[in-house]
Amino acid sequence: MNVRLFTKAQFRIGTPSLADVTSPVDKEWANRIRALAAEKDAVILAHNYQVPEIQDVAHHVGDSLALSRIAATVPESTIIFCGVHFMAETAKILSYDKTIIIPDERAGCSLADTITADQLREWKAQHPGAVVVSYVNTTAAVKAETDICCTSSNAVEVVQSIPADVPVLFCPDQFLGAHVQRMTKRDNMHIWMGECHVHAGINGSELKAMVAAEPDAELFVHPECGCATSAMYLASEGVVPAERTHILSTGGMLDAARTTKAKKVLVATETGMLHQLRKVNVTTVFEPVNRAAVCKYMKMITPEKLEHALVHGTDVVDVPRDIADRARLSVERMIAIGTPSRVGE
Repeated sequence: MNVRLFTKAQFRIGTPSLADVTSPVDKEWANRIRALAAEKDAVILAHNYQVPEIQDVAHHVGDSLALSRIAATVPESTIIFCGVHFMAETAKILSYDKTIIIPDERAGCSLADTITADQLREWKAQHPGAVVVSYVNTTAAVKAETDICCTSSNAVEVVQSIPADVPVLFCPDQFLGAHVQRMTKRDNMHIWMGECHVHAGINGSELKAMVAAEPDAELFVHPECGCATSAMYLASEGVVPAERTHILSTGGMLDAARTTKAKKVLVATETGMLHQLRKVNVTTVFEPVNRAAVCKYMKMITPEKLEHALVHGTDVVDVPRDIADRARLSVERMIAIGTPSRVGE
């Protein structure tokens, strides 16, 4: 597989030292974690939605696909993936010969759980000849039944790469699917009615109330959010200027945060993202649209569990070879169309 390396301008490539730690983390603990990682020939990867202590001690921080591709390029033989289970599976798919460990194997994903491989096979049988496009937020078994994967930052380009007369089965996120259909104006696109419980809970009424209270603020809205459609509507109606309303992946949010001149930005995604946004721009105030938008599965990875994983080598994530090989093809096809995600969720 041809893996493209990323630059610091594209996403935060971890912490080469602990000097930039900004969370209230115990420095003695952080040094112990880094020493354990070196001893175990391990690299620590942390998703943007992890607690700040985990983000700050990790070697690399980003979204699941970018981190999985980093896992495939780093020299270490062991990957400690601080995220949810499907993310660790994706790392295993792209670096099969390495040991992949997640500090708590019970850390699942409500979105990935909305569709199984059996359900996808049944859906495909109902639409023969359709191309299956699956969000990377899916299990390895679902990826193995998928024609081409996508991220939230390249989903539009992936669907546009499919001939206009070929039906598309898009899964599993209904809000991302609706965003793609709106952008592509495609009428032969069938959308699975799955959702991330956290993003779906960020609704239009909350967004409208925040916009009314902060009329000069910019909006950063993740396309998985239930309020994404409301954001587009508010912009089209002139309630908020279109130039201040941005539907962005987590990586897109980081890029926009680096360049924004706004005094305040309202952020519609999981609240863990605020830590990275505030680190790349200390002059802008970043506030969540919904302070309750917290993923309980992401927060199952605690500092204590990270240390336990390094000491004891658990929990190991395995994917059957045949499933991994088929799933890898769907990711490679995404990369082959020329729009691989930098930090795509």
